Amino acid sequence: QLHIDESGGGLVQPGGSLRLSCVASGSTLASYGLGWFRQGPGKERREGVACMSYDDPGTFYTESVKGRFSISKDEDKNVVLLEMNDLRPEDTGTYYCVAAPSAKAAPFCSAYYWSYLSGRGTQVTVSS
Repeated sequence: QLHIDESGGGLVQPGGSLRLSCVASGSTLASYGLGWFRQGPGKERREGVACMSYDDPGTFYTESVKGRFSISKDEDKNVVLLEMNDLRPEDTGTYYCVAAPSAKAAPFCSAYYWSYLSGRGTQVTVSS
């Protein structure tokens, strides 16, 4: 069973940058679609922000983060990264690293299911 731990969140001013890290253990990442979902303050739903397919270089970004966020992975280290630049107050939320077997980027990011594997999340607050 895959176990996921996120880190790298914090308080940052608008326009700043953060890099979120996700370390996976218990299994290789090679057979999983991977993504970052966020849950904004007071919201019940987790929104897919950036996702990548399990078997090809395809990625998906929600419209509001295109050109600012970048998802990548290092399978040798079992690590998934989310580089976030030009952060805005509306990016505030708890960010979860999520894995789903054999998932493709776009459909994976379109909806969060509680059957997905995720960590406990890391808090990102963008405020002046």
